[in-house]
Amino acid sequence: MLSPVRNLCVYIFTRFSERMNSPYFTDSVAVLGTCATNTKGESAVNKGGIRRLRSRMAQGIKSEDDSPNVKAEDHEQSISDAPLQTHPETPAETVSSCNNTTTKVKREAVDKQAALTSPRKPRRGRVKVEYEEEEGVELKRERWEPRDWRTQLSFIREMRSKRDAPVDQMGAEKCYDTEAPPEVRRYQVLISLMLSSQTKDHVTAGAMQRLRERELSVDAVLKLDDETLGKLIYPVGFWRTKVKYIKQATALIQQEFGGDIPDTVEGLMRLPGVGPKMAHLAMDIAWNQVSGIGVDTHVHRISNRLGWTKKETKTPEETRRALEEWLPRDLWSEINWLLVGFGQQVCLPVAPLCSVCLNQHTCPSAHRSSPNKKLKSSPAKPAINGPDDKLASPTALVKEEPADSSLSQRRKNTAKQEVPGNQLTSEEVAPSLLKKRSRRKGRAGAQQN
Repeated sequence: MLSPVRNLCVYIFTRFSERMNSPYFTDSVAVLGTCATNTKGESAVNKGGIRRLRSRMAQGIKSEDDSPNVKAEDHEQSISDAPLQTHPETPAETVSSCNNTTTKVKREAVDKQAALTSPRKPRRGRVKVEYEEEEGVELKRERWEPRDWRTQLSFIREMRSKRDAPVDQMGAEKCYDTEAPPEVRRYQVLISLMLSSQTKDHVTAGAMQRLRERELSVDAVLKLDDETLGKLIYPVGFWRTKVKYIKQATALIQQEFGGDIPDTVEGLMRLPGVGPKMAHLAMDIAWNQVSGIGVDTHVHRISNRLGWTKKETKTPEETRRALEEWLPRDLWSEINWLLVGFGQQVCLPVAPLCSVCLNQHTCPSAHRSSPNKKLKSSPAKPAINGPDDKLASPTALVKEEPADSSLSQRRKNTAKQEVPGNQLTSEEVAPSLLKKRSRRKGRAGAQQN
């Protein structure tokens, strides 16, 4: 009767030992320990958790100093590395494995408690990445562009849809010989750009026509003397200076560039008399390459009037840099001829036609210099406000028109009397003067009597 009971007890003890050694049981114990630690918080640690922690640490140290336990732990490590066996374990092995499992659970609890109590280090890498992202957003927000510039550009395109401005008929794109060789065409484009500076388009077109009739090429210009070349390009602005620049630039093209104009902005600006505007326009027209915006006096003036620059610019080169900062690159080639023709027809240098401009409601400079919107000047008032103001004299406010008119009338009468053959007759004398004379005669006759 005792053998079945004994066998049953051994079986129950063996199964219990196996469950204690299983990893699921160990993980569940650790999870329960961490959950209990997190839920209790600081109040549980202050009430007795420190004492338990110290006792567990002491027990852990004793178990590490104990040689049989260390051997048992090493034995357990070897067993865990080896494949699982199906034969039942002995009671001694079960007890040692239970002790080792308890020691592991205690160590994990101590490590987690230390991790909870230790201060966390800041994650500098992630903060830096976030800062860089925020900085990038700020840089995008700081990008400036004019208000309503797309609407203004669409209106300018609508006003320039007929393409009937002087630049459309006699610009640099229309002055070269289309049947000439490519290098000759590029050279003629450069010469037309050099002549167009400070010159009307019809004058430039006439000079180019006379040069083409005489053969406009590198070799032909080098054979011309200065006097003949001056007569051909006259009356362009600064024609004497342009004669010198054309001869020097042509010689440099022949010597250093093999008879063809340079294909870079830097090379073009090496030529005498060629600036940034001519270089960018030559790259666009002659080489079909967009290197920058060609800004002349029209583009410079209209860009400042429309507020297309962040601040007011003083020179065309400053305007070019300001436009290239925000204007899309696919519009660089179009913007020059658009604004030049618009400046020749509507946005004139003096007395612009703001009343017919479609941008009059969005342009910040509209009607400031338009003749239709001029206000009448009011008479000056004496300024008495401020320390530097002086009282205006009363005579300064008196109108002088009557005095001037009377003075001019007297001068006219005097001049009329001095002219021979225009003596005044008695019929032109005023009746009051005749009465005075008659009275004087009457008085004189009475005194004589």
